[in-house]
Amino acid sequence: MSQGPLMPKATAVWLVENTSLSFDQIADFCKLHPLEVKGIADGEVAAGIKGLDPVSTGQLTREEIERAQNNPNHRMKVAVSKVKLPEVKRSKGPRYTPLSRRQDRPNAILWLLRNHPELKDAQVMRLVGTTKSTIQQIRERTHWNSGSLQPMDPVTLGLCSQIDLDFEVQRAAKDRPLVESAEGGATLMPPELSVLPEPEEHRDADHRPGRGDERLDADSVFARLKPMRKGEQDEDDDEY
Repeated sequence: MSQGPLMPKATAVWLVENTSLSFDQIADFCKLHPLEVKGIADGEVAAGIKGLDPVSTGQLTREEIERAQNNPNHRMKVAVSKVKLPEVKRSKGPRYTPLSRRQDRPNAILWLLRNHPELKDAQVMRLVGTTKSTIQQIRERTHWNSGSLQPMDPVTLGLCSQIDLDFEVQRAAKDRPLVESAEGGATLMPPELSVLPEPEEHRDADHRPGRGDERLDADSVFARLKPMRKGEQDEDDDEY
């Protein structure tokens, strides 16, 4: 499917007024419905729209129009421009923020500093379109409006998209080096290690003599209780 002209209705108005092309040919070129082109010819559609000459704008040639007028089955195509326009590259700088939302940037910066401290200043600048000095002032609580700032999600404020925020967070987490826990406390054993059988040396150590936590059997327990019971009986006999 070929691309239509830049201003299809204005181009259709000009073709209806200045050529003998059929409604189907004009509709196919302008990517409109034939009934819509018929409405333009009848004055019911596109009233007040000034016709646009597709020849002067380089979208169509005179030869192509004449060929289509001589052959009702011919379908016109938009002429390929011979002038190549350079691509407009986006400059690498802070994201542009509309004036109506610039007052919310300090709140968004505070939210990012609290919830994602791993983000670098350059990443925060890209997300909300701010400066490094503003980020530093909010971090050090030297901003002129520090007492009234409230942390607010920049996505909710419309300062950046959720995709951009997730991308920067993942990028910061990837660049952050792995560090051991500062607390040094006990951690959970991995599940693959918790199901391993107990080493033989540990099982043998439990049965070694002389251990403070040696296991006691029933005979040894009752052997220790016999002197205690004998002492109790002697006390009873003395009472009588």
